[in-house]
Amino acid sequence: MARQAKIYFQDKLAGYLAEADGGFTYRYAEEYLHATDSKPISLTIPLSSQTYHSNVLFPFFDGLIPEGWLLEIGEKHWKLNPRDRFELLINLCRDTIGAVSVYPMEAEGNG
Repeated sequence: MARQAKIYFQDKLAGYLAEADGGFTYRYAEEYLHATDSKPISLTIPLSSQTYHSNVLFPFFDGLIPEGWLLEIGEKHWKLNPRDRFELLINLCRDTIGAVSVYPMEAEGNG
């Protein structure tokens, strides 16, 4: 069963990240693509109606995962598997320093 996450850019739902047997996919939300002020979430994932595929977690999303003490808190407090990058992403990246935030599909974002 695939795990999915909602990706927000500032306060707008930008798209959906999913983990499946064949790797990972990212697709922009239709409403986001049609908005006049939409920006790509990353230079490596330009605005497009196509679905992006990757065998490993996209480097952009992997880069959002904290390191050091914050990662240790996530591993110890929430019993997160340090090798499960998708789990770390959806649990530790709701309130990132940058414009992009990640929410599990069942959780509602701040929009």
